[in-house]
Amino acid sequence: MPKISTEDGYLTVLNLFTADAPEKQEKLLGEMRKIVDAATYEGWISSTVHAGVDQPGTANFIQWRSGEDLEKRYAGEEFKHRTLPVFGEMTTSIRLLQNDIVYTQRAPELNGVTEISPDRDDHTVITVFGVEKENQDALVEALSQDHFLKVDGYRSHSVLKGRAARGLEGSFVVAYSQWASKEAYDAFNSQPEGERSAERKEAEATVRSLITSVDSNTYRVVHTRSAGE
Repeated sequence: MPKISTEDGYLTVLNLFTADAPEKQEKLLGEMRKIVDAATYEGWISSTVHAGVDQPGTANFIQWRSGEDLEKRYAGEEFKHRTLPVFGEMTTSIRLLQNDIVYTQRAPELNGVTEISPDRDDHTVITVFGVEKENQDALVEALSQDHFLKVDGYRSHSVLKGRAARGLEGSFVVAYSQWASKEAYDAFNSQPEGERSAERKEAEATVRSLITSVDSNTYRVVHTRSAGE
């Protein structure tokens, strides 16, 4: 099962699609499964497909050996003339985000490993923050905090520094977190300001001062496959 790690050195690509109806989400998931199950691309490591929960859409968490391998995929006739047109018919937006994993932390019971798999029951939250290029490192630092560790239902939190993108202008940072349930995440997210820890309030204030945009959705993992399987 794929792991989120700062040590692997993989290029992590998040393909985020939005749709305007649940039935289009299901069609997206079907097409994504076909592509993942047939993948034999040079340098491809793994793909993990997520289904939108709060809003219709999908996310594909893809690991590549290098940016050069990914660009070969993008340059291929199949990608340009079949994959993109097919997805374009089902989506309201397509964002292909290239990232480096720069921080990951997890609850102690996960034994030092952040895994993503349909065999787990994680409630996953993916948030994309727009930021000016000169503030990108400061935003990464502000998001790389450990105030989650004492929160009920928290499982893991990873920060991805944007490297390049299609379908998104400007610099960005992505936060990918796992929770025991939607209820646990909603309780954390809606906690009154006066009950939040000083560390959390300071980090959130810094984030608000740095970002130019924010977009978030919640997901469940529905399919995964790694090279050689």
